Amino acid sequence: MAQTIYGLCTLTSLACAWMLLTRYRRNGVRLLFWSGLCFIGMSVNNVLLVLDKLVFPQVDLLPLRLASALVALLLLLYGLIYEDK
Repeated sequence: MAQTIYGLCTLTSLACAWMLLTRYRRNGVRLLFWSGLCFIGMSVNNVLLVLDKLVFPQVDLLPLRLASALVALLLLLYGLIYEDK
């Protein structure tokens, strides 16, 4: 059951990133770009979660997962603070 949930979370993050970046290409709204990058980072985080819990359970990938989540949220935070429109 965990494999299914982790996989669905990864696919959902990728779908959100794809939709946000596709809409950014059409409209050019910069906040969509930063949100899309954030969701790409969250997708990386979910892939690392799958690797950590299912593929390599003996290896602790928590620092990498936390770093990817931090980078993803910092990208969104940068977009929220420094974009003027």
